[in-house]
Amino acid sequence: MVTDNHHDKTFIENRTFDELQIGDSAGIERRLTMDDIKLFAVMSGDVNPAHVDEDFAKSSRFQEIIAHGMWGGALISTVLGTEMPGPGTIYLGQTLRFRAPVGLGDVLKVTVRVREKDDEKKRVTFDCFCTNQDGRHVIEGVADVLAPTEKIRRARTIMPRVRLAERAKLHELLDAATQPEPVAMAVVHPVDEQALLGALESAQAGLIVPVLVGPEARIRQAADAAEVDISGFRIIDVPHSHAAAEQAVALARSGAVQAIMKGSLHSDELLREVVRRNSGLRTERRISHVSAFDVPTYPRPLFITDAGINIDPTLEEKVDIVQNAIDLAHAIGIAQPRVAILSAIETVNPRIRSTVEAAALCKMAERGQISGAVLDGPLAFDNAVSETAAATKGIVSEVAGRADILVAPDLEAANMLVKQLTYLADASGAGLVVGARVPIVLTSRADDAITRMASCALALLLAQYQLKKGP
Repeated sequence: MVTDNHHDKTFIENRTFDELQIGDSAGIERRLTMDDIKLFAVMSGDVNPAHVDEDFAKSSRFQEIIAHGMWGGALISTVLGTEMPGPGTIYLGQTLRFRAPVGLGDVLKVTVRVREKDDEKKRVTFDCFCTNQDGRHVIEGVADVLAPTEKIRRARTIMPRVRLAERAKLHELLDAATQPEPVAMAVVHPVDEQALLGALESAQAGLIVPVLVGPEARIRQAADAAEVDISGFRIIDVPHSHAAAEQAVALARSGAVQAIMKGSLHSDELLREVVRRNSGLRTERRISHVSAFDVPTYPRPLFITDAGINIDPTLEEKVDIVQNAIDLAHAIGIAQPRVAILSAIETVNPRIRSTVEAAALCKMAERGQISGAVLDGPLAFDNAVSETAAATKGIVSEVAGRADILVAPDLEAANMLVKQLTYLADASGAGLVVGARVPIVLTSRADDAITRMASCALALLLAQYQLKKGP
């Protein structure tokens, strides 16, 4: 019998000694995030670089950041203390054997199962297992506890929210992407360690099946330098970066891959092939870039567009930019995103072009020329993200203060906004080029592992969405 006290999140209830039967089990699931590692390091003082230093970890035996071993032990304690037996349990002893490392993004299923009961001493022995998403036991052990003899049911204590880093909502993207099959992704010219590792980390997380396109000898040299095994991945040998971009686009046109990732080449070189009129990946839409940001002080993911492609978009081009961002929001499960069209002020002023275009975009949405979202604008940035600021200005709107998507007037404004959030607000963002036949991940050498994986998760979810939506 498997117990589950999670059906009522407001209470916590135990299983008494008399209620426990041999073979009874309970468990929880938890995805390892960088927040988990940092919080454990802060609490324990264990700042072993294998856990907290990405550069060192890449040179270690496991080639990636791994969890502290006792993080898994703490999760076992969580099950014993909150699920089975639950409140009133006294921990007497615990053995643990660590069978395999736990890496960022791994999902652990933590299970305890009643092995023995001592009626005289009210002691219970539990077999304990931590199993990863591949079904492998990464931790095994045995726990001895004094089980409670009296029934306890109390309101569940709500703990304060702790935020050490900017990764929470990026991990929500990874969680959202755990169900679909991985997407076949052409990785263009991955001839340095960083570009190659970005693809392999996402492959290990089950997000993509990489097809490595570039000079095979240089790709293998990069793999040797990074000390990674690429024997299980398809390599398409082409002589140089331009040929790699051309070949990746051809693979996407044929349906052999459903997404593209930039490797060790300039974005312009790749995008020239993407937008080539006769052989590229054009659709009826203009391509645009969307950043999915996790801002620590904002309660929801925040999409910002377009900080990467369209320099000074016209009204017609902004229609596509807005619709592209709406489609991406739909792909991650936001059914009716709130879109704020940004400007310097909240009123229409003919001398400020962005206010006039914002008003036009809102009217176009009312007439069905933009669909699937609620639009409002012009809105200044504060009124788009702060309900207090909007109320002070007397703005009554479904969007004001609660925007999901911010549409900047031009690339300069969007780029400054993205960098201000990154460097002044501890925000972190994944990014994607949308509007082409397939999603395109434009990686940066500065991207960390979670950012790269989150970008691939966006690509996976958008590819699945486009497949379901059809032409």
